[in-house]
Amino acid sequence: MVRLPLTPAELERGQRLGALLRRARGERSILDTALDACVSPETLRKIETGRVATPAFSTIAAIAEVLGLSLDEVWAEICRPERDAESTSTGRSTA
Repeated sequence: MVRLPLTPAELERGQRLGALLRRARGERSILDTALDACVSPETLRKIETGRVATPAFSTIAAIAEVLGLSLDEVWAEICRPERDAESTSTGRSTA
């Protein structure tokens, strides 16, 4: 199976996701967080740095649970700039 290149929007969402997870992790180590979420520390590191821009839903759900984030919070954060852009281009608010 050939994987298509990610779009700039997908790459940007990956960066926002990584930043959110890093902030939520705070002083907690990558190792402890990853092990508690049953993912490899390298996977978590790649997600946090944006190198894996489209991780599996189950991976994000597990990490979010360990960090005390709801999936609604994660979704709102990673989609926020897209919504802002839509409301600016259409003149409508998406909230």
